[in-house]
Amino acid sequence: MRVNRQTVDLSEYPDLVVIYLGMRVRKPRGMLRLLGLGPKLYSSHQDRPDGLLSHEDVIWALFPPHWGARQYWRDLDSLERWTRSAPHRDWWRKFLQDSGGTGFWHEAYFMHGGIDAMYDDMDGKTGLPRFAPAIAMRGRMFSTRGRVENKAAKVAPVIDEKTYYKGEFE
Repeated sequence: MRVNRQTVDLSEYPDLVVIYLGMRVRKPRGMLRLLGLGPKLYSSHQDRPDGLLSHEDVIWALFPPHWGARQYWRDLDSLERWTRSAPHRDWWRKFLQDSGGTGFWHEAYFMHGGIDAMYDDMDGKTGLPRFAPAIAMRGRMFSTRGRVENKAAKVAPVIDEKTYYKGEFE
């Protein structure tokens, strides 16, 4: 019996964004962060934010614990709006002040072309840095829209570059 082979018709999703993300424990206290904040962030998809087409939980590794998700978004605009709203915004702001012994990353792939990648407090090589050099997130590289479209974000970032790097611009 032959295999039932299929593909998908994505013509209704010309601006589709597929994003993979993960949180990995780097230090013992990171387990508390992963168990405390991780589920809140990951369960937020159950509210079906506008533009989220599908969400799948992923376990990247058991040791060290490295959990994540694969999400399909209608477009970058809806993904960007969601990342700037609660609870994601609040979690992200807290993480950027202290990663809590974890590392966080995402890689996004765009139907119209382009790849975005971000790695915060990640030890070792995960994803694209396994073969491509990692560089500082400065200037246009500070935001997803800057990295992919060389444009400013349509929605204000959770924390702007000058605030994040306060003291380094003066």
